[in-house]
Amino acid sequence: MRVLIVAEQLRRAVPGGIGTYVRGLLQGLAAPGLAGSVEVTLLASGPVPGSDLPVRTSVLPAPVLTRLWDRGVLRAPDGYDVVHAPSLLTVPSTAPVSVTVHDVAWRDVPEAFPARGRRWHEAALTRAMQRASTVIVPSHETAAALAAVACRDGRVHVVEEGCDHLPPPDRQGAAELLGRLGVRPPYLLTVSTIEPRKNLARLVAAYRAARAALPEPWPLVVVGPSGWGPALAPAAGVVLAGFVDEAVKAALLADARLLVYVPLVEGFGLPAVEAMAMGTPVVASPMPSTGGAALTIDPTDVEAMADALVRAATDDVVRARLLSAGGRRAAALTWEAAARGHVDLWRAGA
Repeated sequence: MRVLIVAEQLRRAVPGGIGTYVRGLLQGLAAPGLAGSVEVTLLASGPVPGSDLPVRTSVLPAPVLTRLWDRGVLRAPDGYDVVHAPSLLTVPSTAPVSVTVHDVAWRDVPEAFPARGRRWHEAALTRAMQRASTVIVPSHETAAALAAVACRDGRVHVVEEGCDHLPPPDRQGAAELLGRLGVRPPYLLTVSTIEPRKNLARLVAAYRAARAALPEPWPLVVVGPSGWGPALAPAAGVVLAGFVDEAVKAALLADARLLVYVPLVEGFGLPAVEAMAMGTPVVASPMPSTGGAALTIDPTDVEAMADALVRAATDDVVRARLLSAGGRRAAALTWEAAARGHVDLWRAGA
């Protein structure tokens, strides 16, 4: 089977969660159990960093190319059995199209998205539903949300994502970063783009309330790039680390006292299970990825969030329970299994 995968996300300076999904899917497709059964080619405006797969490129710059895809002026090249869009950036094609819809968060919490972003997502969802014969979602929650707004037929299929994609931890790089930031372990960690949907203002308020109850004023390290919206207000003990590479992130996750990840809404929630894969307890808002293995709290309840931070950081019984449950949950989420689910759907729809 010849599959063309839209990989424009991997050319962005910060590929984000969708970029992680694309790389994880490619990792799974290259696993021994699947390698050779699917011939993968990437589609992008230019070379894709870090990949040795063949790429169908264009002489057009990315903004022009994607706009023409949106308008249906340019089609995907012929010669493929399936064209897979890993996000709402879809491409019209003579071959069957599959698309992954990660969430409909712009509808769930519209105030957490800029107006321009809401308009693009709404139009892109309409195009995706017109073009796709197969719709893949990472959770039953996203399937239900999608059914409520756009797709009530049999095209929607749930395929959970993997979490076994992090490289070996770069502990030296992490130690150098923490040294520059003036952070000495232990520390609490959150991994998140700084934007309204990620709920960081409430998290900082909860941390301020919890800090005095910790054995020491352990810092809260915030890893992630700036998105849109107001900057995170300075607070004692809160340290902004910015964007870090995956190996440094793996080390920070592995050595953190806990990960706290409390977005207002999440279609799956990769950071939570990345932490579980690295053997770290997780405090999280309700999200599909955790499968009951996190200490789950209402993301709008600052007092409950503060209490959860203290318990997960200091209560050995709670920590042992979270570590055990997190390890089991992470072991069940592999990119090979996710890729196999994609391939089965592609074959059925081709």
